[in-house]
Amino acid sequence: MSEVTRILSAIDQGDPQAAEQLLPLVYDELRKLAAEKLAHEQTGQTLQATALVHEAYLRLLDGKQTQDWDGRRHFFAAAAEAMRRILIDRARHKQTRKAGGGRRRLDLDDIEPTLEENGDRLLALDEALQQLEAEDPRKAQLVKLRFFAGLTAEQAAVALGISTSTAEKDWAYARSWLRVVIDRMSDHQP
Repeated sequence: MSEVTRILSAIDQGDPQAAEQLLPLVYDELRKLAAEKLAHEQTGQTLQATALVHEAYLRLLDGKQTQDWDGRRHFFAAAAEAMRRILIDRARHKQTRKAGGGRRRLDLDDIEPTLEENGDRLLALDEALQQLEAEDPRKAQLVKLRFFAGLTAEQAAVALGISTSTAEKDWAYARSWLRVVIDRMSDHQP
């Protein structure tokens, strides 16, 4: 049993000091994953990798909800899901009228604005991902791990308990499937 799995088990059993022991063990890995994801975000992004990790960690170990962690793999899958939800929530918030509606923050060095709002693409991906999850939960989980947590095919395969070749095939299929669904959704918009 790994140290992370042992601590997750202690958290499940109500040990108040266990959560304090977990963060130092997983922090560097979570921060690296968050930094990789945020590196692909639009310039002017205000969310830092540290803030994303902390918010995801707080959501994962919220004292009001009991979690039944099934080891390290389950924890990192849940972390990827938490990061995805945080980024989706931020994208939705940015689209509200109170938060500036459809306005974009532009760097003064940017002469031409981008054609698509990054939040719009993220929301379309989330909607398509929910459809994929209904059809094939494993492929949807793979997308969450690869896209939102920034895992490589090999790391995601380990997290899902599948071979790397299966992860690569699933990734190719899921990317194509999502592209078709997102394109279909954009064709139906006014």
